[in-house]
Amino acid sequence: MDLASLTLLVDIIDAGNLSQAARKLKMTRANVSYHLHQLEKSVGVQLVRRTTRRVEPTELGLRLYAHGRSIHNELLAARETITTLGQGLQGRVGLSVPSGYGQMVVSDWLIDFKRLYPGIVLDVRFENRVDDLIRDEVDIAMRVLPEPPDALVARDLGQVRYLACASQGFAQQHGLPTTLEQLRTMPLITSAVVGRQLRLRAYRGGTREEVTLEPTLISEHFPFLHQGILAGLGIGLVPDYVVQDQITTGEVLTMLDDYRLSIFGTRMYLLTMPNRHQTRAVRTCIDFLLGRALPAP
Repeated sequence: MDLASLTLLVDIIDAGNLSQAARKLKMTRANVSYHLHQLEKSVGVQLVRRTTRRVEPTELGLRLYAHGRSIHNELLAARETITTLGQGLQGRVGLSVPSGYGQMVVSDWLIDFKRLYPGIVLDVRFENRVDDLIRDEVDIAMRVLPEPPDALVARDLGQVRYLACASQGFAQQHGLPTTLEQLRTMPLITSAVVGRQLRLRAYRGGTREEVTLEPTLISEHFPFLHQGILAGLGIGLVPDYVVQDQITTGEVLTMLDDYRLSIFGTRMYLLTMPNRHQTRAVRTCIDFLLGRALPAP
């Protein structure tokens, strides 16, 4: 078994299947499969279990992966040391941020980051997918989740507070609900839901309530939801950062304030892979984002 074979095993397990590994390595799937077979033949045991869609490491495969990942990370660190010697901070950082939080909060942070570190390339994706969060091109993901995935390193960025809110004009014309059930008869504005229905969970004291609603204005583009709320098109069920400025000025009113509302989760997490090498650029970006999300008292 040589270093190239061990690195191949790392790439296969990281990719999750042979086809993805082949694309990353710019090889044919058959070639990747052949080299994996030769590695397994040389050690005399099966290293991964193959299905039609994924590969799962065996116990020995997982142990070899840990050694291979450690060696791979050390090689990357040595290469970075050589290539950046005597230069300013450089490198590439791939980020995946929620569309709404990214558009209305994180985008300003990243502009400031680029001003501080012009040599770092930022590759930013505004997306809400929760499956396969950390892919090869993504070093850092930020997500609102009930609980972070066990397989990832999660840093808690704090609570995300959902509000029921409406414009002054809507309130004057339609009135504001005082119970969760009354939301069923109101036009509702919120982010993308599965199918037509939205399951809104509400907590008050030690009790939990849930109501199923059918929003009338749905979008993942939070600035558009913001416009709809200000235009008086309905009651917004959105995170507080969407309308915070208008609440301060009195242009937007909140309701059901004695409830803690939850749609997709109530906490924001910064997520990274546990075994992937983090360049100086990635570590610097993580520290910067943590500093903005969790400022010192």
